[in-house]
Amino acid sequence: MDAELFPRERAEVAPGAVHLPDWLDGDGQRELLAACREWARPPAGLRTVRTPGGGTMTARQVCLGWHWYPYAYARTVVDGDRTPVKPFPAWLGELGHRAATDALGPGAATAAYDIALVNFYDGDARMGMHRDADEKSDEPVVSLSLGDSCVFRFGNTGSRSRPWTDVELRSGDLFVFGGQSRLAYHGVPRVLPGTAPAGLGLTGRLNLTLRVSGFPASAR
Repeated sequence: MDAELFPRERAEVAPGAVHLPDWLDGDGQRELLAACREWARPPAGLRTVRTPGGGTMTARQVCLGWHWYPYAYARTVVDGDRTPVKPFPAWLGELGHRAATDALGPGAATAAYDIALVNFYDGDARMGMHRDADEKSDEPVVSLSLGDSCVFRFGNTGSRSRPWTDVELRSGDLFVFGGQSRLAYHGVPRVLPGTAPAGLGLTGRLNLTLRVSGFPASAR
């Protein structure tokens, strides 16, 4: 929204979990969207993720640096076209470090970001409560939103149930979680269709999650 009665401000949702509204300006959002569209092209492009139980995730995904599949990482798209995962660009790692610093302060992230999960949500897509627990690092997770707003549910580290806090994430918003909240459960119960900025040119929602793998050099 261009004008609001109460402007959105930085909020600490839980210890180590911070929401920074409008972190990416319009140009930054358009540049990131253009990159996402290139990453989504085959090979190793946007895919439907299938769970071990035979179900499918409603949000489609493309990975950079390391390919995530439930519940592990590989260097190829083992659950798709089996081609090598797309590389993780250095500029995206720099963006991740800047985001972590802006949210949590200097020194919040000390290792190099080397994983990106790019999820595309249409109006009916959801993401169940889960933890980002397949990495070997406890560096903060950086989450960037583009397009339609969503309800982002940030929970606790013990279970998928309450207590949790629902946060509205809009295009350009940043959410970072580390420290005590690094392994908190979180999900997206609802997307708000038709809420993307008119000038962005995106129908639906894109979410970029940047992580540090912590994998040994021998695995690279």
